[in-house]
Amino acid sequence: MTKHVLVTGGAGFIGSHLVDAYLARGWRVSIIDDLSTGVRANVNPAAEFHEADLADPAAMAIVERIRPDVISHHAAQIDVRKSVADPAFDAMANIVASIRLLHKAHELGVERVLFASSGGALYGEPVIAPQPESHPALPLSPYGCAKLSVEHYLHYFREVHGLESVALRYANVYGPRQNAHGEAGVVAIFANRLLAGEPVTINGTGEQQRDFVFVSDVVRANMAASEIAMSGAYNVGTGVETSVNEIYALMTSILGIDREPIHAPAKAGEQLRSVIDATKLRDAAGIDGFVPLRDGMETTLAWFRSPSAPRL
Repeated sequence: MTKHVLVTGGAGFIGSHLVDAYLARGWRVSIIDDLSTGVRANVNPAAEFHEADLADPAAMAIVERIRPDVISHHAAQIDVRKSVADPAFDAMANIVASIRLLHKAHELGVERVLFASSGGALYGEPVIAPQPESHPALPLSPYGCAKLSVEHYLHYFREVHGLESVALRYANVYGPRQNAHGEAGVVAIFANRLLAGEPVTINGTGEQQRDFVFVSDVVRANMAASEIAMSGAYNVGTGVETSVNEIYALMTSILGIDREPIHAPAKAGEQLRSVIDATKLRDAAGIDGFVPLRDGMETTLAWFRSPSAPRL
């Protein structure tokens, strides 16, 4: 029997890649996306699309009609700065909407929920690095607090109601279709500005360390979590630290551009260091050999140069 997956946020950067991957594996795919950051052109025409905001309780009627076997929950308010400026809005979009979705999944007998969590914002500054799943969760932004809160609700619904779930804690994901807004958008921001001949601003010193993971590796993790017996939280990252300054230098080198960036004050709620250990994922799903940064960046910049890439 063909499996049916609902991808919330399926018109977005990561979500649209997941839609393509599920369809390639023969799944039936439905999407709910309010297009606040997603792009309609990203949506595979073979998927069933519903434009709706999960923060609106009426969206649950759509989920009830769809009745999926699996839910891949990627719809979110993804801007750390916005979460700092308006924590209540962030909580409504990221916590309350997720609770409604989990409750509906339980009511419908959904087999499994996959949740796009954060391997950076959830942990806070590293006590040890790379950060394993057992690392203390000490978020420094409302966005990180929301991700941690939803993981607690996943635990509740799993332990009390038997709703199977997997939280995939992403590092800084980059790749084709990334837009210049939201969490881990630095690659898209830089690419858009560099290709437009505009100045690039780096917040802070640029020595902030991040773990950049290519979107195809995130897709592999999601497919494994959909198809094999996995439960709980798993990091999805390379374990390799790269500074924002190094990312800028790599991008200008690939593009053949010689231009110095502008430095501005650091952003509130931004961590200085984030790098995660994906050993647990490798052991559970046999996923190894993550895409090297330069290879992934060359593919990403080739997409940004293409006519299909949006312009700021």
